[in-house]
Amino acid sequence: MKTLYIDCSMGAAGDMLTAALTELLPDPDGFVEKLNSLGIPDVTVTKSKAVKNGIVGTQITVKAAGVEEGEEMHGHHHDEEHHNHHHEHDYHHDHEHEHDHHHGDGHHHVHRSMDDIRHIVKDHMNLPEKVAEDVLGVYSVIAEAESHVHGVPVSDIHFHEVGTLDAIADISAVCLAMAEINPDEVVVSPIHVGSGSVRCAHGVLPVPAPATAYILQGIPIYSTEVRGELCTPTGAALLKHFATRFGGMPAMTVSGIGYGMGKKDFDTANCVRIMIGKTADTNDTVLELSCNVDDMTAEEIGFATEAFFEGGALEAYTIPIGMKKGRPGTLIRVMCRPDDREKMINLIFKHTSTIGVREMSTKRYVLKRDIKTLSTPLGDVRVKESSGYGVTRSKFEYEDISRIAKDKGLSLSEVKAEINK
Repeated sequence: MKTLYIDCSMGAAGDMLTAALTELLPDPDGFVEKLNSLGIPDVTVTKSKAVKNGIVGTQITVKAAGVEEGEEMHGHHHDEEHHNHHHEHDYHHDHEHEHDHHHGDGHHHVHRSMDDIRHIVKDHMNLPEKVAEDVLGVYSVIAEAESHVHGVPVSDIHFHEVGTLDAIADISAVCLAMAEINPDEVVVSPIHVGSGSVRCAHGVLPVPAPATAYILQGIPIYSTEVRGELCTPTGAALLKHFATRFGGMPAMTVSGIGYGMGKKDFDTANCVRIMIGKTADTNDTVLELSCNVDDMTAEEIGFATEAFFEGGALEAYTIPIGMKKGRPGTLIRVMCRPDDREKMINLIFKHTSTIGVREMSTKRYVLKRDIKTLSTPLGDVRVKESSGYGVTRSKFEYEDISRIAKDKGLSLSEVKAEINK
């Protein structure tokens, strides 16, 4: 299958992902022209060659009204949470919903709601329907993170830099490039988030910033002595939206490599590297780790199961069994990737009372998965679509419908019924 492997050893930002993907397209210059014809007023996209630590790659620059977003405090060009002080030109239309904020420093900042973003993307941009859905899907990931961090409903979230026109261009560019490449699988490496602190609209915060940290839950990340915010909220949301899985580079025959360069220089080349190639598409190997217990409570088993999923398990489940001397017991089975064997065995011994773990290697056949975003009267809902082997099926993302159910005081079945109308 056609596979993209995204190397995030120096984090990720929207412009860097765009630049790396652009190098993998057959006509990079034509793609940039296409970006400039999307219909975002006063926004221009340019590409140029850049060299980092002797490596030649592409650098993407997005300007709004001729002004490039600043990078004074950040390792990457776009730090969507930082309030950079440049003039924002309003995006005027007949029923504008923007919240204009005039600050004492004389600069004009535009705060946009999710409805504003949806209006711009759906009604004013020249995007294919699938790409528009991806753009809104990425924004939904960011909105959910902001909602959690600030303790307010998604409907009350107003984006700062993430909602500006140049950031919309960044996200749209990545979504459009992914649509043109159309990979069957996207594998993302563990993500380097950087270290230190970052100044944003709400003050000085630790790296990764709270919204970024929330988005990256359940995803392998790490930090080193490199100072600065290497993974931005937009970069994190794009990776989460498009990743089929996270982990090491799969066995693949590489046919192309793209380098997307950041603006700052470090001892390590500041770039995102994306490889495209072919991988086997019939199956993959997983491990089944099993143990029997007869002296754990239901609460203890439930806690252990949650720990397995948080540790990266593909699946974890229990089966009631009969053990020696007629005692009732529980079979605990955890499925994981071979690279996670040692970590998962350690978790099993840590969280269960077993004194032995069995291992079995097995093959699994999987459907290709894709996520699209539906705009409904109740709000945006992500739909997970699976296809292959002659079948197609879809399922609402549980987190989205459960959030709506809680916000609206409805049951899950009522939310599904309303959406299906």
